[in-house]
Amino acid sequence: MEKKHYGAIDGLRMLAAFGIAMMHIRANTDYQISGFVYEEVIPSFTNFVFLFMVISAFGMCCGYYERVLNNDIKWAEFYGKRFQRILPFFGVLVLLDVMMSPSVYSLYEAFADLTLLFGFLPGAGNISIIGVGWFLGLVFVFYLIFPFFCALLENKRRGWIAFAVSLAYNFVCTAYFEVGRSNILYSGCFFLAGGLIYLYREELSKLNRWIALGGGVISVAFYYVVGGNTFMCLLVSVTLLIYVVIRAGGGVNGRTELQGSSAASVWKFTCPTWQFSVLLRNWG
Repeated sequence: MEKKHYGAIDGLRMLAAFGIAMMHIRANTDYQISGFVYEEVIPSFTNFVFLFMVISAFGMCCGYYERVLNNDIKWAEFYGKRFQRILPFFGVLVLLDVMMSPSVYSLYEAFADLTLLFGFLPGAGNISIIGVGWFLGLVFVFYLIFPFFCALLENKRRGWIAFAVSLAYNFVCTAYFEVGRSNILYSGCFFLAGGLIYLYREELSKLNRWIALGGGVISVAFYYVVGGNTFMCLLVSVTLLIYVVIRAGGGVNGRTELQGSSAASVWKFTCPTWQFSVLLRNWG
């Protein structure tokens, strides 16, 4: 099968990262602006992180799903690449934060940050180095459990069962355990949704892309009518990614993931913008 590049995924990533950056600027500045877009639309861009989760899972499956199931992968190399992509720039930010605000507590947090394992802590350790830091921890947890994730998606039937269980976990996390999107069990349904889209990529490629685009537009409209609950965030993220898959014709492409993970994309783009917005708030 000829491998194709899902080029529009890069566009989705940029759109989502730009939206998250806009949200951080609004949250950290005191501009006196009114209107639906500034008061309702821009704050909702925080939920673009769920789109990143769906894209991350789909991209990882494009690059590694078959190799994992065929036991044709060197795990030391796999995890080494994950550290190499995230740690250098993130580590610089962590060290700068310790230098600017030296304390015992900042050292504790720096230790957790530099291991990239803080996603296992409650609330992703509530790290303060960057506004989207919890997302790095969450996605790194996803990387660590990726072999188990592939086993859950070994076939479509098992994938749907796992997805149903993940939806139940999402509800229980909210209703009883009081944990949110920084927890892998709460957000697992978004990663599994991306995996299911990968399994159905061939069937989806036969759909009409204009119908898919219309579905995406309608889902976005319903989002602002119904609200940003889990179902609506799933619906918007899934319809947007399905449209991308249809445009590419459903072909498999390892470069989708290898060109850059969604975790790296979101913090590389939003970190400088977020820090700049904080400076505006403090100096304004």
